[in-house]
Amino acid sequence: MHMATNPEQKPKTEKQKKGDLWRFVGVASTVGINLVVSTFVGFALGYWVLDKHLNTAPWFTIVLTSLGIVGGFMYLFKIAKKAGEKNGD
Repeated sequence: MHMATNPEQKPKTEKQKKGDLWRFVGVASTVGINLVVSTFVGFALGYWVLDKHLNTAPWFTIVLTSLGIVGGFMYLFKIAKKAGEKNGD
Protein backbone atom coordinates (compact mmCIF):
# COMPACT_ATOMS: atom_id res chain seq x y z
CA MET A 1 0.00 0.00 0.00
CA HIS A 2 1.51 3.30 -1.07
CA MET A 3 1.06 6.32 1.09
CA ALA A 4 -0.15 9.51 -0.54
CA THR A 5 2.73 11.77 -1.38
CA ASN A 6 2.84 15.21 0.10
CA PRO A 7 1.80 17.71 -2.62
CA GLU A 8 4.08 20.32 -1.05
CA GLN A 9 7.09 17.98 -1.22
CA LYS A 10 9.58 19.04 -3.87
CA PRO A 11 11.04 16.48 -6.26
CA LYS A 12 14.55 15.34 -5.45
CA THR A 13 17.41 17.05 -7.16
CA GLU A 14 20.15 15.15 -8.95
CA LYS A 15 22.49 15.79 -6.01
CA GLN A 16 19.97 14.34 -3.55
CA LYS A 17 19.50 11.27 -5.75
CA LYS A 18 23.27 10.68 -5.83
CA GLY A 19 23.40 11.09 -2.04
CA ASP A 20 20.66 8.49 -1.65
CA LEU A 21 22.56 6.13 -3.94
CA TRP A 22 25.77 6.45 -1.91
CA ARG A 23 23.83 5.98 1.33
CA PHE A 24 22.34 2.78 -0.10
CA VAL A 25 25.78 1.56 -1.20
CA GLY A 26 27.12 2.24 2.31
CA VAL A 27 24.32 0.31 3.98
CA ALA A 28 24.62 -2.58 1.51
CA SER A 29 28.36 -2.85 2.12
CA THR A 30 27.94 -2.91 5.90
CA VAL A 31 25.43 -5.76 5.55
CA GLY A 32 27.89 -7.78 3.48
CA ILE A 33 30.75 -7.07 5.84
CA ASN A 34 28.57 -7.98 8.82
CA LEU A 35 27.66 -11.36 7.28
CA VAL A 36 31.33 -12.22 6.75
CA VAL A 37 32.53 -10.93 10.13
CA SER A 38 29.80 -12.60 12.19
CA THR A 39 30.43 -15.92 10.43
CA PHE A 40 34.19 -15.64 10.95
CA VAL A 41 33.85 -14.67 14.62
CA GLY A 42 31.59 -17.67 15.24
CA PHE A 43 34.05 -19.95 13.48
CA ALA A 44 37.08 -18.50 15.29
CA LEU A 45 35.50 -18.79 18.73
CA GLY A 46 34.35 -22.33 18.06
CA TYR A 47 37.52 -23.62 16.43
CA TRP A 48 40.45 -21.80 18.03
CA VAL A 49 39.03 -20.91 21.43
CA LEU A 50 36.76 -23.77 22.48
CA ASP A 51 37.42 -26.86 20.34
CA LYS A 52 41.21 -26.59 20.54
CA HIS A 53 41.25 -26.21 24.32
CA LEU A 54 38.43 -28.59 25.19
CA ASN A 55 39.19 -31.25 22.55
CA THR A 56 35.58 -31.23 21.38
CA ALA A 57 36.19 -30.72 17.65
CA PRO A 58 34.13 -30.08 15.54
CA TRP A 59 31.08 -29.44 17.73
CA PHE A 60 31.66 -25.90 18.97
CA THR A 61 32.92 -24.92 15.52
CA ILE A 62 29.71 -26.11 13.90
CA VAL A 63 27.41 -24.57 16.51
CA LEU A 64 29.11 -21.19 16.75
CA THR A 65 29.63 -20.85 13.00
CA SER A 66 25.93 -21.56 12.54
CA LEU A 67 25.05 -18.97 15.17
CA GLY A 68 27.29 -16.45 13.42
CA ILE A 69 25.54 -17.07 10.12
CA VAL A 70 22.11 -16.77 11.75
CA GLY A 71 23.16 -13.53 13.46
CA GLY A 72 24.39 -12.09 10.17
CA PHE A 73 21.13 -12.91 8.43
CA MET A 74 19.09 -11.49 11.31
CA TYR A 75 20.95 -8.21 10.82
CA LEU A 76 20.29 -8.40 7.08
CA PHE A 77 16.55 -8.87 7.63
CA LYS A 78 16.49 -6.04 10.19
CA ILE A 79 18.08 -3.63 7.71
CA ALA A 80 15.79 -4.80 4.90
CA LYS A 81 12.73 -4.26 7.11
CA LYS A 82 13.90 -0.77 8.03
CA ALA A 83 14.47 0.07 4.37
CA GLY A 84 11.01 -1.22 3.47
CA GLU A 85 9.38 0.86 6.18
CA LYS A 86 11.29 3.95 5.12
CA ASN A 87 10.13 3.55 1.50
CA GLY A 88 6.55 2.94 2.59
CA ASP A 89 6.37 -0.58 1.14
